[in-house]
Amino acid sequence: MLAGLAALVVAALFTGAAVYINVAEQPARLGLDDRGLLAQWKPAYARGFTMQATLAIVGFLLGALAWFLTADLRWLVGAVVLLANWPYTLIVIMPVNHRLNAIAPDAASPESRALILRWGTLHAGRSALGAVATLLFFWAALR
Repeated sequence: MLAGLAALVVAALFTGAAVYINVAEQPARLGLDDRGLLAQWKPAYARGFTMQATLAIVGFLLGALAWFLTADLRWLVGAVVLLANWPYTLIVIMPVNHRLNAIAPDAASPESRALILRWGTLHAGRSALGAVATLLFFWAALR
């Protein structure tokens, strides 16, 4: 059960970070001018990507281990939902990321602002996937 509780903690950390980005960081950065907005988004995204990618993999591995040890399918489903952040990011969000990273901060414009607004909306999907995985792990931990 220790693996399951650790999976729950990691999924909650992932979700907390994702929600923080949507409710605090993204709205705050949108108050900047176009150049400042893009200049802030680039390093914040790079750091956030590394942190959340790691949490998704660790949470998946712990959830899969909990499923292996308990045969409770909820652990595996939660693990897969948490790991689904990888293909979601690579297929849905990454094209926007590449477009944003190709723009120099000095070339920021209303178009780059619109892309960052779109990115924030897409990022909410990561928050939702994290929340679903956390709830599944919590439900399994109640067993």
